[in-house]
Amino acid sequence: MKNIAIVTGGSKGIGLAIIKKFIRQGYEVYNLDLSLGPAGHFIHCDVSQSAQVFTAIETIAQQEGQIDCLVCNAGIHFSGSIEQTSEAELDRVFSINVKGAYAAIRATLPSMKAQQQGAIVIVASDQALVAKSNSFAYNLSKHALASLAKTTAIDYASFNIRANAVCPGTIETPLYHQAIANYCNKSGADPAQVHLEEAALQPLGRLGQPEEVAQLVYFLASEQASFITGSLQVIDGGYTAQ
Repeated sequence: MKNIAIVTGGSKGIGLAIIKKFIRQGYEVYNLDLSLGPAGHFIHCDVSQSAQVFTAIETIAQQEGQIDCLVCNAGIHFSGSIEQTSEAELDRVFSINVKGAYAAIRATLPSMKAQQQGAIVIVASDQALVAKSNSFAYNLSKHALASLAKTTAIDYASFNIRANAVCPGTIETPLYHQAIANYCNKSGADPAQVHLEEAALQPLGRLGQPEEVAQLVYFLASEQASFITGSLQVIDGGYTAQ
């Protein structure tokens, strides 16, 4: 019998790398996203709409009879200080980054409780640990995800359900390239130069790759991490150690 994993936001970037890793390990993987991805069983789902998340996950649970792993990866980036962030923009970041994870976890827990086992991995950010300029809403949402991992871990440890957060630093994804493009459009900076500067900020001298994050996510979901729960696992090339 195959293990069942659900990944939100799995059509590109880190999410896609995670799906491919789990498939290689023999999982049946369901991708909850707005756009069709190249891997996994796709279910169209707007994670900012809790009803859609509940319907999708309940359908998977009924169809498969189990949910072994949930990866909450869906998220958006928004650049701006608190004064540059409208209430509507703040609500949008939280509705996807935080409420999306809340809905997915809440919908998955009944299956995991019934099984008396399960692994939840939340994709947070190095910004769950440190602040970065012009990142008020995004940073706030990632701190919230760190809290969500910890509280879920404590509340459901008695059911043998583990919850952890991975905290990637600067990873070369479509989200990263879009953030650089947005910054350059506002500032007039040269994208190639900004890319080099971003790489130079990392002690290892380069950006991380989605596949490296996927390896860590899979480890946390596996039995090799059976005594790890409530943790924030940093994968940032040494950035937050400075």
